[in-house]
Amino acid sequence: METRRSRVTRSARGADLDTEARILEGARRVFIRRGTAGARVQEIAAEAGVNQALIHYYFGSKEALAERIFLEAAGRLFPALAVVADPTASLEELIRRFVQVYIDTVRATPYLPGYLLAEAQQNPARLELLMQRAVGSAPASVAGQAITRLRTLIDAEVAAGTMRPVAPRFLFMNVMSLVAFPFVFRPIISTVLGASDAEFEAILDERRRELPGFIMRALRG
Repeated sequence: METRRSRVTRSARGADLDTEARILEGARRVFIRRGTAGARVQEIAAEAGVNQALIHYYFGSKEALAERIFLEAAGRLFPALAVVADPTASLEELIRRFVQVYIDTVRATPYLPGYLLAEAQQNPARLELLMQRAVGSAPASVAGQAITRLRTLIDAEVAAGTMRPVAPRFLFMNVMSLVAFPFVFRPIISTVLGASDAEFEAILDERRRELPGFIMRALRG
């Protein structure tokens, strides 16, 4: 039989989880607007409907809160991108999957590329540790495996006469730049193109659909 004490304890735990979830969701919204560097604890607290003391109680600091959100977002992104490791996929299929999975995943966490960029500039050693925690191995090792896979696919295409030679690292950096650019520069794109939130989402839909073919045409041109 459940006692009054156990009911109170269960209720308190539920309240704790609800408060923590509200803080995390509020922080995500603020990070989208401000970036992690520009976000302020006061704004996160207001967004979450809590006082600042609760943010420090649950997470200790804004940096720890940002790290928690980064690890959650990266924990969804990097495993999702593992689908491109299919050894039977062609170069075109690999690029198509990478573009579509990246855009689909980052749409839910649009602050992630900006966070990576800011951390890379301000504290690259910390970023490497965070990425290693998220991926489970050194980022250089993961990238090295991807580049080795690209080299095999590129060599096969060149040997078949279907594309011109290109350095795997060059292709890797170009594809990463093309998929990350709209998220990193969203405020500039929205201002220059006069795009509303709905119109920006339509831009992402178009990019998801058209970018793989654009990349392949450039390689075969």
